[in-house]
Amino acid sequence: MKLAIVILNWNGKKLLDQFLPSVIQHSQGADIYVADNASTDDSIAFINSNYPTITVIQNKENGGYAKGYNDALKTVEADVFCLLNSDVEVSPNWLEPVLETFKANPKTAIIQPKILDYKNKAYFEYAGAAGGFIDKYGYPYCRGRIFETIEKDEGQYNDTTEIFWATGACLFIKSKLYKDLNGFDEHFFAHMEEIDLCWRAKNLGHSIKYVGTSKVYHVGGATLNETNPKKTYLNFRNSLITLTKNANGFVLGKLFVRLILDGIAGIKFLFALKPKHFIAILKAHFSYYTHLNRVLKQRKATKNKINYYSRTSIVFDYFVTKKRDYKSL
Repeated sequence: MKLAIVILNWNGKKLLDQFLPSVIQHSQGADIYVADNASTDDSIAFINSNYPTITVIQNKENGGYAKGYNDALKTVEADVFCLLNSDVEVSPNWLEPVLETFKANPKTAIIQPKILDYKNKAYFEYAGAAGGFIDKYGYPYCRGRIFETIEKDEGQYNDTTEIFWATGACLFIKSKLYKDLNGFDEHFFAHMEEIDLCWRAKNLGHSIKYVGTSKVYHVGGATLNETNPKKTYLNFRNSLITLTKNANGFVLGKLFVRLILDGIAGIKFLFALKPKHFIAILKAHFSYYTHLNRVLKQRKATKNKINYYSRTSIVFDYFVTKKRDYKSL
């Protein structure tokens, strides 16, 4: 099984310098690529000088995560792509359990490993943790992370199990499926595009797994951290688009509830003296409406929409009934 590890880069020389050594050391047998999103720093010169075995793919523009990978992967030949963030440290033997799972389960098309926090390695990391799920209204959550509550890794998720979405911080996907899905939705730019990709794969009947015997350490927020209103904007807008495109049943009812819940989130930002995030949510909704005609056409083209949720409202579970960890749900 031929594996290609593809790291997307934009002005990330410091991250490459810090994290490439672990990828090279622990990824024997895999081809390693850096896909550069038209960086203006000396990232490429640094790679060419220090890591001549790494293949550089030069994208013509900074199309964000979605277009950046779509453009780069057109030139990569492999059975499996590993899309790896530039701020991830990998561990010894991180690849073997993933590849073995692919071989043992032919229907498995996407896998994520255990994602731990690079800054506090005893805890899960926000972006993906131990595998992702989504509630009826399109709010994502993870085993090991619900909203801002992060669990300590005590071996409780050392299993291999079916999940609904895999994090884009470290996502393994069969190349054929990636191409069949036409890759990521480039309108997303960044954030939530991996959930949309996984949802589309699920709607086609593919299996997505979490493999807890493989682990990596993710810094998180290296490009856009949680205090940046642009991240709030992208998360809220792209979540609405993902829900509209892929959800089964009466989607207008779900969107009405989302409008109320997003409004409450905006008010919370105001009370927390974060008016820029309140404005970001407003902008997210207005942008969503401008995309609505296209999104509804995409929805119509999705023939098989599966039942995608086990929790009606993770917002209610977390904020009202105070269920703060996955096992209490």
